[in-house]
Amino acid sequence: MIVQNVNDKQDRKIETYPYKGKPYVVKETWIRWLSQAGPADNPEYGLRFFTMGPNGEIPIHNHLYYQTMYILSGHLAVMSHDPETDEVVEQKEMNPTDFVFVPTMEPHSMRNLSDTEPCTFLCCIANVFEEEVL
Repeated sequence: MIVQNVNDKQDRKIETYPYKGKPYVVKETWIRWLSQAGPADNPEYGLRFFTMGPNGEIPIHNHLYYQTMYILSGHLAVMSHDPETDEVVEQKEMNPTDFVFVPTMEPHSMRNLSDTEPCTFLCCIANVFEEEVL
């Protein structure tokens, strides 16, 4: 067992995130890895603490892992995108105590709705390996 405080972990600013082979600029967003299991470059499980500054944004992206985000403070817009056209197909506003589940490989993006206050959220990720059906 490992017991720590979120303040024991260091923030790392996220500068870019890839999507379809191209790096997209991430605006005013920091990550703290609270826990993870498996290789550092592709953990099977992880819990992360995000801080998104005023007008912060994580652009369209997707990934192999499943993801659940739980809003701690602030107001966040989350968008799902059409995988063929990348157009926004749904947008929801999230407030403290709201959460969203993002399936594997679903294109999505998010932005802080405030131009004066940060938004914080927890993000749990998990690679789920299913047995091949024969």
